[in-house]
Amino acid sequence: MTEVVPPPVRPRAHSDRRPTFGGITTPTDRGRAGGPDYAAIHRSGEFTALRRRFRRFVFPMSALFFVWYLTYVLLAAYAKGFMSHRLFGSVTVGLVLGLAQFASTIGITAWYLRWARKNIDPDVAAIRAAAGVDAR
Repeated sequence: MTEVVPPPVRPRAHSDRRPTFGGITTPTDRGRAGGPDYAAIHRSGEFTALRRRFRRFVFPMSALFFVWYLTYVLLAAYAKGFMSHRLFGSVTVGLVLGLAQFASTIGITAWYLRWARKNIDPDVAAIRAAAGVDAR
């Protein structure tokens, strides 16, 4: 029977380089001078209010879109007569509702971008400025 012997472990030469995880080479020392205190930012009232405002928009909108998408899928699966009803020429209800899926996705994205610029971005810039991070 063949025996598998692992290669011997060789000690590494000492170097000043610290091991990295996944190619991340930035230091994670929280006490370093000039760096933002992410834990304090996360605990701040401003950040909590920002997260709450974000969630109040995103979660209901995601649920609404999921219901709209699921309705389309269920209609396509179980209401074939309705979905295959011709509106004019070769255009069916299913085709119109399918295209409406794309239109609603674009509409929700545009609505979110406009809403975020007005309601989220100014507060993010204020939090970044308070933390001493250059605003982008």
